[in-house]
Amino acid sequence: MSFFSNFQSDKCPGAISGNPLNGLCEKVCIQAQKIFDACIRQIQLENYTLTLTDAVPGDPTYPLTFISAKSLSSAGTLTALSVDRLADKPGCARVQATVNIPVEVLYTDANGTEGSAQATISVKQDVLLCVPAPSIMPYKVTAEVSAVCAEGTFNSGANTFTVNACVTIILKISTDVQLLVPSYGYCAIPPAQDYSQEVCAGFFELPLYPKGKNCKC
Repeated sequence: MSFFSNFQSDKCPGAISGNPLNGLCEKVCIQAQKIFDACIRQIQLENYTLTLTDAVPGDPTYPLTFISAKSLSSAGTLTALSVDRLADKPGCARVQATVNIPVEVLYTDANGTEGSAQATISVKQDVLLCVPAPSIMPYKVTAEVSAVCAEGTFNSGANTFTVNACVTIILKISTDVQLLVPSYGYCAIPPAQDYSQEVCAGFFELPLYPKGKNCKC
């Protein structure tokens, strides 16, 4: 039996007369990411060392002067991941991992030439999260990240910057699932509106001829 045939239309909210949700009588199976649990951590890293790689342009003239650094992507990578279920807390687990955040560092070299390089901010996490029961489709642990560095000092001879970084990390427990949901139908997409400065808008809105008015002198 398919999901389409396993459906009772009389259970749809829109089937009830006078229901303000009238129209919710279509069922739709969607592919989605179900989040079982998530947590956020925002930290300030002081005197963190960024090791530079892949400089553009190559072979800059040292020393370098720091401009800024920020994360390249909202997706972090996890290494040394460990998930240990807790016997005294059913459904919970201790999640340990190192979250690696790719960042782009902007600088100027000794000749005043602007350049950029790649670096990584790594932060260890040790948190409690709810995890689903074992199933055929496994859950996954992912991290959404953001990092920014407003100031930094170049370390001569080491090809590194010492920075203060503001870091946000969101750890998630999720699974790709198929969900059956009520629907209003497809979205109506309006036509695109071309951008215009409308320099003549105020002028063109004026009447073509002045309105008549009795003049009394």
